Amino acid sequence: MAASESSPRPIVVVTEGGPHIWAIVSAIADRVGPVSVILEAPESKKRLLLGRARRQGWISAIGQLGTMVLTRLGKRFFAGHAARMITEEKLETEPRPGQTIIHVPSANGPECLEAIEKIKPGVVLLAGCRLLSKDTLAKMPCPVLNYHAGIAPKYRGMNGGYWALASGDRGNFGTTVHLVDAGVDTGGVLKQARGRPKRGDTIASYALRQAAFSRDICVEAVSDALAGKLATIDPDLPSRQWYHPTIWFYFWIGLTKRVW
Repeated sequence: MAASESSPRPIVVVTEGGPHIWAIVSAIADRVGPVSVILEAPESKKRLLLGRARRQGWISAIGQLGTMVLTRLGKRFFAGHAARMITEEKLETEPRPGQTIIHVPSANGPECLEAIEKIKPGVVLLAGCRLLSKDTLAKMPCPVLNYHAGIAPKYRGMNGGYWALASGDRGNFGTTVHLVDAGVDTGGVLKQARGRPKRGDTIASYALRQAAFSRDICVEAVSDALAGKLATIDPDLPSRQWYHPTIWFYFWIGLTKRVW
């Protein structure tokens, strides 16, 4: 669908941002219609650490924090690799001039719902934001979809692409667009895309690589929602939720399987 064929109702993307998300936003804007972005403030690292410590214990939480820090450093160290990927894949990884951006403290806060009520969208796409509460979901006036950087339900949660590779399951290095329910990536699957990492890709660049081959399914799912033609599929896969790898597991897999 060309951008000139403007959608009958607006499109909203709720996100914490990031280069891979802006690439998806740009693709939707080009092929479906203008997108309003609701940009939530990132959750504090302290709050994240405390939440994970409650769920998984302090040892795992600290190990995961180490990998998160390493990933951030890796993005800086391998910035040249990311730049080449952006050029090769023709990705737009920054907001365009004039992009509508509404800043809110949280996707679950009243400010987010107020913005959505004002925009009156035909579809809301979540992409890298907090898990929506049941109360927030119940107040949504339109279909709510989620872009997940993993093949659901087999790789729900965090770092789905990395876990597929670390598990020796390279055929499931991919992404999913699904309906949103109260679970973690448990809603009905709408679209999936699979691809391959390339030489030089690491946990710091997988999300960008996945976004590059997943723009089409995001465009298709948003278009289907606006047309009232959403249909789920059955991936026929086991279900498991994954978390960030601990720093010691990450190095072990890197050294033994060459998956970084």
